[in-house]
Amino acid sequence: MQQLAPPKPFRAYSDLVTLLIARGMEVPDPQRAERKLAQIGYYRLSGYWFPARDFVRNDQQQVVLCNVTNKPLRQSQFQAGTSFDDAVALYLFDKRLRQPMLDAIERIEIHLRTVIAHEVGYHNPMAYTDVQFIQPKQAEPWTDASGKQRNTWTEWLLRQQGLVNRSQEDCIEWHRKAHKAIPFWVAVEAWDFGTLSKYFEILKGNHQNRIAGRLGIQDTKALTRWLREINTLRNRCAHHTRIWNQVSANPLPVIAGPYFQTLALDHKALTRLYGLTSIIWHLIQCIGPSSTWIQQLADIIDSKPSLPGCPYAALGLPDETGFPRKLFGIA
Repeated sequence: MQQLAPPKPFRAYSDLVTLLIARGMEVPDPQRAERKLAQIGYYRLSGYWFPARDFVRNDQQQVVLCNVTNKPLRQSQFQAGTSFDDAVALYLFDKRLRQPMLDAIERIEIHLRTVIAHEVGYHNPMAYTDVQFIQPKQAEPWTDASGKQRNTWTEWLLRQQGLVNRSQEDCIEWHRKAHKAIPFWVAVEAWDFGTLSKYFEILKGNHQNRIAGRLGIQDTKALTRWLREINTLRNRCAHHTRIWNQVSANPLPVIAGPYFQTLALDHKALTRLYGLTSIIWHLIQCIGPSSTWIQQLADIIDSKPSLPGCPYAALGLPDETGFPRKLFGIA
């Protein structure tokens, strides 16, 4: 077994502030900086000031790439003009950004619960426990990379049953105490977004088509991928994790139609928050056409603080003028 290298030494808050100053960060109020490090944590904040660190360059002043990730290597030193206060402001900006995301995802989740329960429960109130509604391949055993035998349908069934068993929702408690089977439209109240989106993914195509149709979407594969990425975003927001400057490994798919044609999302947009925001807004408009969510989000995005190495491009926006309001038809 490979022996691990020793961890970095413990540093007091005052020592951490001294370290940041030595690396070129502007810290106008060291005592305030110590308080913020105590409140938020050094490594949580480091995710916001990391892009402000200088690049490692060779003798020809070319940026050096990491041999493993092929990403530019960073020095410990910060670029000129990097301020501790701006890094904290970027952290607070990210916090404000997460709230409207959670609001939108809640609306999508509740609507999707209702639609799935209605469209599939119509055939059988206990359809969510019936493998006949699931793609046959999803009920077949398979072997994962570690050699373990798996079954997607069985695993999903156990997961949702666990959620129902732990639920204290009044509607579920009533059925439990009355010794009645819990129908689809009640069981979904216990599901989380991951369980919900996975159920859509493993459903047979005819059921997927009807559900997607209720959202004005014909491409069920695109919707499946969207829901998966929205669930990831939901988890990051719910666990107070940074959504600013996050990059997805694979670009999101888009569907045909004037909305996405107008936006003309490029590869950068479709691997960053702007692309996912565009998809969320498309779904929100299908659910509630009078929503003003995109206006609220645009106002927050336009309040982004300035920090070296932290442009609007980090969100996937098309340029540095802020949120592209004209493309979305808002002022």
